[in-house]
This record gives sequence, structure tokens and C-alpha cells, in this order.
Amino acid sequence: MTDYSTIDFSDLEALSADEVVTHSYVRDVPLKSGKTLALITLDNGRDHTRPSTLGPLGLLEYQKTLESLKARAAAGEIHAVAVTGKPYILAAGADLSRVGDIPSRDAAKKMAQLGHWAFGTMKQIGVPSFAFINGLALGGGVEVALAADYRTIDSSAAAVALPEVFLGIIPGWGGAYLLPNLIGIENALKVVIENPLKNNRTLKAKDAFELGIADAIFSPSNYLEDSLNWADGVLSGAVKVKRSNEPGKVERLVKWDAAVGIARKMLESRIGTVAKSPYRALDLLKAAKSGTAEEGFEREDEALADLIAGDQFRASIYAFDLVQKRAKRPAGAPDKALAKPVTKVGIIGAGLMASQFALLFVRRLQVPVVITDLDQSRVDKGLDYIRGEIATLLGKGRISQDESNRLNALVSGTTDKADFNDADWVIEAVFEELRVKQDVFAEIEKHVSETAVLATNTSSLSVEQIGAKLAHPERLVGFHFFNPVAVMPLIEVVNTPATDEATLSTAMVVAKNLKKNAVITRDTPGFVVNRILAKVLGEAMHAVDTGTPFEVMNRALDPFGLPMTPFELLELVGLKVGAHVLDTHHAAFPERFFESANLHALAEHGKIFDRDGKGKITGFDKKAVKIVSGGTTPMTEEEILRRVEDGLADEVHRMLEDDVVHAAEDIDLCLILGAGYPFQMGGLTPYLDRVGASQRAFGGTFHTPPIVGVD
Repeated sequence: MTDYSTIDFSDLEALSADEVVTHSYVRDVPLKSGKTLALITLDNGRDHTRPSTLGPLGLLEYQKTLESLKARAAAGEIHAVAVTGKPYILAAGADLSRVGDIPSRDAAKKMAQLGHWAFGTMKQIGVPSFAFINGLALGGGVEVALAADYRTIDSSAAAVALPEVFLGIIPGWGGAYLLPNLIGIENALKVVIENPLKNNRTLKAKDAFELGIADAIFSPSNYLEDSLNWADGVLSGAVKVKRSNEPGKVERLVKWDAAVGIARKMLESRIGTVAKSPYRALDLLKAAKSGTAEEGFEREDEALADLIAGDQFRASIYAFDLVQKRAKRPAGAPDKALAKPVTKVGIIGAGLMASQFALLFVRRLQVPVVITDLDQSRVDKGLDYIRGEIATLLGKGRISQDESNRLNALVSGTTDKADFNDADWVIEAVFEELRVKQDVFAEIEKHVSETAVLATNTSSLSVEQIGAKLAHPERLVGFHFFNPVAVMPLIEVVNTPATDEATLSTAMVVAKNLKKNAVITRDTPGFVVNRILAKVLGEAMHAVDTGTPFEVMNRALDPFGLPMTPFELLELVGLKVGAHVLDTHHAAFPERFFESANLHALAEHGKIFDRDGKGKITGFDKKAVKIVSGGTTPMTEEEILRRVEDGLADEVHRMLEDDVVHAAEDIDLCLILGAGYPFQMGGLTPYLDRVGASQRAFGGTFHTPPIVGVD
């Protein structure tokens, strides 16, 4: 077994000159029984806006602190050790700020080994150990707690999670071995793999307690004192700790491998096999059913070293930084002080999209929202949907009865456009046809105030042309949501040549208040997401139109790691919508976007796949196959992949040359937030650099240096 104490970690210290160190402060706490507990508090000296993280210097200090307590325990000075955090935060995991500076796989492996050495020292102190999870605990913060003998949790703790798989790595400081042996394999699979892949879902304190991650749960009003008294009870034997989810022999012999096998099949069907970290985590969890902790930790060392040194982790960190930093400081955003106040929202339309808008606006902005449509029956149907959704939120306990009453009171419907006269923000959600949208805005402008902002949710039409009949086109802005409206975090804010700064600023502030991430784009066909979508769909249809079987095309883009194939995406967005998007781009860029009569025929037919009663794909529909038959120049998967990679690299380069957005980072941000491009690919542009498509398409790269691994 590896003796971590013999490893020289000085090279990691050299990488940590500017680390915000999380210190380990110790104080002795006398317990009611007369025993003494040494309480370690992890604190980086910043307020709660900068969570404590664990870098090499902080880990070394933590290990030395535990080592000193070992001597005190041997001398009988202390009878227990506990670790907690500064207010509201235990620890938010590893410090990832310098991960790009890790020079080799050996250094990456030392990062894993250092965590194991530091946390593992807790088991060597010689007295019982406790973790008091007093707030946020993510990644290494959870593993700090898992290393202790016993754990309590504050019922108000914001989140508990092991998000590593989401970032392209694995819980590498003990979590992959300790957690399944604490809460069972099925629960561990949920925490380690399923939750991270569901948009990084976290556990509430109550969930963590019920799973068995914590042995006791206390209210925040007296959390520390209650935890100390509970620990005193454990020390005296008055408190007996029972762990109902801890796996026994039957689970290890019968359930363990079966659960892992089911999880593997679900992963393969849901995300394919390109992403490495979920499968490495799965292997570690499977191996954790037997053997010692030390053996489990050594497996984690190797897995973490491989992943940290690989391309996918670097791409994940790049994507994580985009979402955490760039999304919060949108490029090109005007001064928010220019934004106009929004005290009432008007929505033109009462269909499903318009009703989703109304629900989102009233919940997030808490201002009156009025919807309108051609007749009262449509308006009433929209209001019924909105009120039904509010009732569902109430029934699920997501809102209180008072809030339900307030939201219902804020929503109204009308067929009289004069009721829009005091709306500050008016957005349309009508049929995606230029003349219809032009007429809608020309009509509504007669009724709204001169200061009202007008927004269009168009997905591919020219916003400038939509405003052609307006007397004040400077008040019009594109505000493109993605479906489902409540879930998808992206809004493309489209800036036309006429849009003034106050209008653009208002749009950005409204997006932020809706808790969405906004990216400013030029007024160009498809903006960002649909232009990339059209390129991929066009290439997919070109392949089958010219003779490539559906099956071959459906597999060809697997290396992108996308959540679904182009044809699955086509069916999801709607074949008619896909045909419209492709037609729009062919009309704008006929030399680069294909026109496909077959796609219109497929849209009329209505489907590409055969599915069973549960919606699972069972094959390709025979009529769909017949519709696209007749091509005589089929391509191989490799030829299609190269063609799509090079075509996307060329298109993204053209978009940047035309200043559609400010930088490649904005394109990746749009695709991650609006199209489900995987974190572990870094969006699109790092992938195109890695596979050489950028060099082939325009003789350069999108990133200097390209985002690649350390080996």
C-alpha cells in the first residue's frame, strides 16, 4: 500500500503561490461529560461569497493539524476530534483555479494522493472523529466529512453533492470508495453519477440525512451545540448510531454488480460512451464492494491522475468557467443603469409558448402580466394553463398559498390591446412568419407608451426586418428563449443596428432578473444556436440525401458526445421546424447550407424513427427510409465526421469574423446552455481545435494555446 507520508509534495506547493488558503483553526471544546473535543474550523478568511476551497497549501496545513492532534490524543489531552466550517460553508471542494498549471500526470496523481493523505490522517488520530456539516459541502467538502467516523448536518445546509463527474473527473479523495460502503451502491450511484449528469443536481440536508451521509440532523438555531452534545453522547455510549443504508452481505453478493450493470446500460443509452469520467466513476464504485479503503484510494489516485491529465477535464474546467464567470459578465452588455424599469409585462399570444413566458415573468419579476390573443377563447385557454401550472407548484410545495394567490392575481388576459398601454415590456410569441410578426408589432405600437420595450422571440428571422413597420425600431430587441422555457438557462439577446442602448440594457437586466444567462448576438440568420444546429442538420440531410443509410449517419457524430443524434434532435424540435430553420439558412447562405426537399417530405410524413409504447426508439421508420432513398454516393462515418467538423470550424470562424458574438467563448456558452453541448467537450470550439478541424478549415485555432491535456 502507498505510504502517502513519504511522498514529496513540494512541486504542488510551488504551483500554489497565490492560493487562497483554507486554514485549519483548532480550539478545545469542553463537553458536558468532562471530556475534551478538539474542533477544527476550515476557514479561508473570506466572507460567504467566496466559499472555502481546498488547494495544496490548505491540504498540507489540514494534515499537519491532524498530525498534531494525534500526539495530543496519545497524551490523553483530547478525547475526540471534529471538523466544521465557517458560517454556512463546510468546503466547496478542490481549488480548481490553478488546474491549468498542473504540468504532468505525475503531478496530477500527487493531487489525489495529497487529498488521501490529508483526509486519511483523521482515521489515525486514535480517538473518535466527527464532521459537523454546517453548510455547503461539495466534492472535497463531502469527502472531508466522509473521512470522519460520524457526521451531523445542519438542516439549512444549502447543498451537498459530489459533482466531480460533471467536471470530467471522479470523487478522488475517498468518495468513490467510502460513499457506497456507507449508503449502499444504488444510493451512491445516484449521488456520484446520476445527480451530476442531471444538470449537477444537489442534495438538500434532509436528503443527505435520509441517505445516511449524515447520522444526525439539527436545526440551525442551535446546530453546533446540538452537534457537540450529540458527539458527547456517542462518546459515552448514550447515543447509538444506526445506519440502515449501510450495505450488508446480501447487497454485496447480489445487488451490487446488478445495480452497476443497469447504471452502465442507462449511461450508454443516455450519453453514449465518449465521456470518460462517468465510466471511470462506475468502475470505482463497482470495485468498492470489496477490498480495503487503502486499495480503493489507490484506484482513485490512478483514475484521477488519468482524468486530470486528459483533454476532457481541461475542457470541462473551461466550460465551468464560462458558466460561472463569463455568463455573469456578458460581453458587450451596456451599463445596467441605462435599463428602463419594468413594472408590467405584456405578452402577445396565449398559446403554449406565450403561456410559459407569462408564468416565468410573473414568478421571477413579480409584476402584473397580461396576455392577449385573437379571441377570448384562446385567452381563456392560456389563462387556464398558467393557473394550472401555479396550482401544480402549490401542490408540490414549491410555493405557498399566499404566493399562489399573489401570482394568480397578477395574471390577466384581454382581447383589447389598449390594456397594454401601461406595459413597460411587451414580448410576442406568435407564428414564426415575418409578415405576421411585422403586423403584430405595428398594431401593438399604437397602444403602448413611447418608452415601452418591444421584444421578439424569433428563432431565425431578422429582428431588424420584423421591426420594419415600427415608427420606433430603436425600441425593438430580439429575446430568443429555448424550450422548455422554465428549464433552459439561455436567452439570445439580439442587437439590431437600430436597437438603442437603453433597450439593450433593459433586455439584459430582464434576462438576469428571470434568472437566465444572456448572450448578445448580432442580428444574423439563426443567431448562434440555430445557425450551428442548421449546419449539423443540413449535413445530416445531405448525407442521407446522397445515399448514406440513416444508421451510418446516426452514428457518425458520436465523437461529439452530444446528448442525441441529429435525427433524434430533428424529431424533438419538430421536423417542420427543422425544415424551416434549414430553409432560412439556405436562403441566407446557399453555398454552405443545403436545401433538402426530402426533409420537407419527412416533415409531411411526421417521423423518422419507430418507437415502442414508452417512446423508446426501436428502428427507422420504413416510409422515412423510402423517402430518402435514391442517393448514389454514400459516405462512411469517418468521412461524415470529418466533413461536419470542418464545416463547423469554417462556420464558427465566419461567425467570429462577422462579429456575430464577441468571442469563441460566447459561441461555446450558447451551445452549452442552449443546446446541451457537453461540459466535457468544452462546448464546440475546444473540440474543433483538438481534432485539427480549425487548422484544416482556416489555418489556425480558436484558442491559443488549444485546450488540451498536460501529457
